Formats: sequence, C-alpha cells, structure tokens
Amino acid sequence: MKKKIGQMFIIRMNGKEITDELVTLIKDYNIGGISIYSKNYDSYKEMHKLINKIKKINKKYNDTPIFIAIDEEGGRVDRLPDDFNTLPAAKRLRKDIKYVKEDGLLIKEMLEKLGVNLNFAPVFDIQRFGDYHIIGNRALGETSQEVIKNGITMVNIFNDNVIPVIKHFPGQGLFKNDPHILLPSTNVNIDKEEDIEPFKEAIKNKCPAIMISHVLIRKMDLFNPASLSKKVIKDYLKGELKYKGLVITDDLKMKSVNILYGYKKSCLKAINAGNNVLLMGGKYNDVINCINYIEKKMNESLKKDIELSYDKILDIKKKYHINDEPTNKIDIEYYNNKIQELLDKVID
Repeated sequence: MKKKIGQMFIIRMNGKEITDELVTLIKDYNIGGISIYSKNYDSYKEMHKLINKIKKINKKYNDTPIFIAIDEEGGRVDRLPDDFNTLPAAKRLRKDIKYVKEDGLLIKEMLEKLGVNLNFAPVFDIQRFGDYHIIGNRALGETSQEVIKNGITMVNIFNDNVIPVIKHFPGQGLFKNDPHILLPSTNVNIDKEEDIEPFKEAIKNKCPAIMISHVLIRKMDLFNPASLSKKVIKDYLKGELKYKGLVITDDLKMKSVNILYGYKKSCLKAINAGNNVLLMGGKYNDVINCINYIEKKMNESLKKDIELSYDKILDIKKKYHINDEPTNKIDIEYYNNKIQELLDKVID
C-alpha cells in the first residue's frame, strides 16, 4: 500500500543534486512524479542531464514511469533555464487565436523533447484584476468565452506525451488574495459565477487533469478550502459535474493550507476529499513522513480512495505514453528563434 500512496505524490525537486533521500523516495516509496523549477539547474545542459538521471533511477527500481512535471505558462511563470528565451504571457496571446496555437505547439514540442511529460498549464481563470494580480496577465481572457476559446484550443494541442493540467478550479481569478500567503474566501454561489464556465467546458471536452485551488467557498463548505473539501471535489466536481479525469491539489506547501493543517493532515484531508494526486512542495523528509502517516491512518474508505487514484494514475500514464526513456539534446537556437518570432508578433 505504501507504494500506491507514493504514486499519488508529485514532489518538488529540492536543490540541484539527486540526493540519497530522493533515491529512497523513488526506490522505496514509488513516488509518482517530480516537479522541476528553474532553480534546479543553471542551463539546458544541466536540466537535460537531471531529467534523464531521474528517469534512469526510476526505471531501475519501478515498473511505473515517473511524471516529470513543470509550470511552463510563459511570461512570469517560466521554469525553463536562462538559456531559453521567455515565452510570452497569456495576455499577449489573446490578440489572435493563431498566437495561442503557435504558443501551445511550441511549449508542447519543447517539453516533449526535454523529457517533461506533465505541465501545470494552461490557466483557465478569468482575469478580473490588474496584470500583476496572482492571476492577472497569466489568464487567457477577461471573459469566460474568451478563456474557453483560447484555453480549449491550447489543451487540445497537448496530446500524446505531455499532459496538460488546467488550473485553478473553481476559478482563482474571482479572488483578490494570494493563496500562497492567505486563504481567499467568498460568499458567492460559485456555480452561478462566470468563472466556473471554462472548467465546465473543459470537462465536456474531457480534459485529462484539473488542479484545485486553495480557496474557501463558504456556500459549498464553510470550513474547508476547495482543495481539501469533499463537498467541492467528490460531490460537486466529480458528482454534479461528472468529471472523470485526474484531480490534483495545488501545492500543499502554500501557507493558506499549511499553516492551518500542516503537511500530514493536509495530505490526509486531500485524499479523503477526492484528490488523486497531491502536489507537495516540502522537503523530502516531509513527504516520507506524510506517506507513513497516511499508511498508519488506513481504513476501508481511505484504502478505496487510494486504490481508485492509483488505477487512474496508471491509466493516464498509459494513455499519454508516459515513459522513462532518455531524451536526446535539442537545438536551443532553433527554439529561441521560434520564441523570438512569436514575441515579435505579439508585443506591440
């Protein structure tokens, strides 16, 4: 059971080196995925070497391939090394659907060649506030219809080998506060708000994965943020909206949940609420402690949730042809030229 629990975790790469603790998480806990950031490497060469090494270690010890995850939206959410040009922010792409397509194809192709197989993007939130709000210029539109048109176009580009994770359900653009710091809350009926419409459309289009935001929707659950709420995930998202894909928490390291519950209780509540994957940005030892804690708390209901999530994760890895094969080096100059061409088109 420990290895099935481990498969539900996508953990954050700590530092630039693969440590003994990380090898232990891969070998003994069958960790489901590792999320990488620009601080984990100084160059494309280092990134390429790191990804291939992680895959090689996982292949040695596990039959199930590992997720190599990233937040690559473009603009201010850019996790590629400095020797890549920065892709334009989503707001720049809104001018014409052809720019959305061009950007989506570039991201998908680069990530696939880099060996990244899961991307926490695109953003399906509506821009309601200024460009440097937590959502701001990361949004693909200022109305639900604009987000739907641009967002669904981009999701459909990410098919084999790279899984798109749309975010942040049920619509973080509605909230003023930043969940990295404070728990945003609302008294509105979220089902009646424009912000939910892009997610409903994505569900109709069978999007493979949705990230749940740390926001409190009082009319649904007075006490638990959406990411840890059975009423939001099991009853509303999976029940009423009939969503069948992967449900992933936003990072459980964020202060909005971590201060309230700590890592162990947050992870347990997240599974009970209906999440299939837990995004965990803590230290490796925190992850090990959480997995052991969940195993100690095992009961029939928890066991059923873990078994269902484990099967769903394996199914989507098979469907998207996720594998641990090493990748060859890519021509950075070629992609930098492509990115620059797109930047020249979208920036006035």
